[in-house]
Amino acid sequence: MKINEHQAMKKGVPVSPGVAVAPAYCVDEVLVRREPQHLDDRALSGEIQCFENALAAAGREMDAIVERVRRQVGEEEAAIFRSHRLLLRDPGLVGKVKNAITQRHVDTATALHETLDEYTELFSKIEDEYFKERLSDLRDVVLRVLAQLALQTASAPLKLDEPVIIVAKEVLPSQALAFERLPVAGVVTEMGGATGHAAILARSLNIPAVAGMRGILRDVKTGDLLVVDGREGHVYIRPGPEIESAYRKLQREYVDLRDRLIENRDQEPVSADGVQFELLANVNSAADAAMAVRVGASGVGLFRTEYIFLTHPSVPTEEEQVAAYRAVVEAAPNRSVTIRTLDLGGDKNVPYLGHQREANPFMGWRSIRLMSAYPDFFQTQLRAILRTGLFGDVSMMFPMISTVEEVQRLKKMVERTCRSLRRDGIPFKEDMRLGIMLEVPASALCIHSFLDEVDFVSIGSNDLTQYLMAADRDNPKVAYLCEPFNPALLQVLKHVITACNERDTPVTLCGEMGGRPRCFLPLFGLGLRSLSMSPAFVPSIKELVRLSNHAAAEETARRVMKMKTSGEIRGYLTRKVRKIWPNVSMLDMNK
Repeated sequence: MKINEHQAMKKGVPVSPGVAVAPAYCVDEVLVRREPQHLDDRALSGEIQCFENALAAAGREMDAIVERVRRQVGEEEAAIFRSHRLLLRDPGLVGKVKNAITQRHVDTATALHETLDEYTELFSKIEDEYFKERLSDLRDVVLRVLAQLALQTASAPLKLDEPVIIVAKEVLPSQALAFERLPVAGVVTEMGGATGHAAILARSLNIPAVAGMRGILRDVKTGDLLVVDGREGHVYIRPGPEIESAYRKLQREYVDLRDRLIENRDQEPVSADGVQFELLANVNSAADAAMAVRVGASGVGLFRTEYIFLTHPSVPTEEEQVAAYRAVVEAAPNRSVTIRTLDLGGDKNVPYLGHQREANPFMGWRSIRLMSAYPDFFQTQLRAILRTGLFGDVSMMFPMISTVEEVQRLKKMVERTCRSLRRDGIPFKEDMRLGIMLEVPASALCIHSFLDEVDFVSIGSNDLTQYLMAADRDNPKVAYLCEPFNPALLQVLKHVITACNERDTPVTLCGEMGGRPRCFLPLFGLGLRSLSMSPAFVPSIKELVRLSNHAAAEETARRVMKMKTSGEIRGYLTRKVRKIWPNVSMLDMNK
């Protein structure tokens, strides 16, 4: 079919399967730079007042954050926000913005962007790293004022009476929580990949999504009709009637299949020849945990606690953490939850932990490596998790483990935290199970040494793949290297699963791979019996479990382990799984 300018098709990275046809809603329209608005003389005083109101609101927000960070983290970390607060009062910065409004008759947003451009050009000529960090501070402050400006200039709260496709540069954790309350049919982002915030949001909501669509916000306006194909990574902008009709038919078929699969929620995940599986859910919130119940998961295999911190206006207290964790446990299937300690860093940062620019943030000072610098901060979370253990079957898991010494230090820290709770007379779960998320190739290779120290292992396939392949999974230029059909990844998984099974140590695969139908058969054949995934994927994987048998899975694994290329493995597994279940192509991503 010929594509004209009214129905342009763009290709991105498929991150959540399915098909959606709906109007676009461009979330970043206020923050994305638009054509300047020319103001007449009568509007200038009102625009100055609008700017001053946004400054004042941003200042009040910063004051509250400074005080909370000072009390809960420390004076040094609070100083980061104090410097931001001072920038809001800087006469040079404020004066430049006001001059741009009054002298060039432009709107406040344009004036802020132009002022930031001026400082960026000036700072780019300075080699000193200190000044580069100050430019980052300035950018944060300008974005904070722009955000307040957006709240003030919004004509009315968003009221949507029909599903929309969210279009954004990226999806921030705070936005993700807001989207859960909107009728979202799909998500399209300029940035990110299969494991970014947008992908996690889309899979938790069971909606199609495509990432890596650079420049999409320049081509799409709110209200434009879009087609999102989350299986192929295709997005059609203002499609013609033939394309729209074809994809609406596919959308109905996808929704019908998805709804039929939900009906298996009360059935046990047992293979055709009687092999029992455990299908768990990855969650960020109590709402996700409730969804896990509705789709028939048997528990929560990963509760990502960092989202509570990323969406909090400052620093969550111990009591706030207990309340949030308890809500997840009480909403979860069988009240069974594995709580992961903070996994900050990489693409998930909070400024009060002293985040600094790093050449390779995913391999830098992140996750459990922050513990030694902020022991009191982490102990507060450990206290909250241990206290939450009284409300259900709760385990604690540590991410980003590289050495046995790290595990030993963490266990001692847990012991000290238990002693402090006893001294304070606060009840908590004694003898909580402790495990690790296996993401670093070094720990995978030395898995036998770790099994002496932990009660369980959860394989974090997302990070494990990117570290194994030396490829940033969220970089569209190298994302192809991070697919789950890589022979090296399968060899590492076989090594880890075999070691855990030999020692009778529970092992779960937790990551995008766990919810991919084509990955199931080799994992089954390699001896894995526990998978944790986005709740939306539980029904399809349960259906595949019930259609499979152990002997065939072992034969599939044997054949796959002899193959030398990702393409060969992908093609073979595609044919194999479609033979077992022809409809599976509607539920998997073509990557």
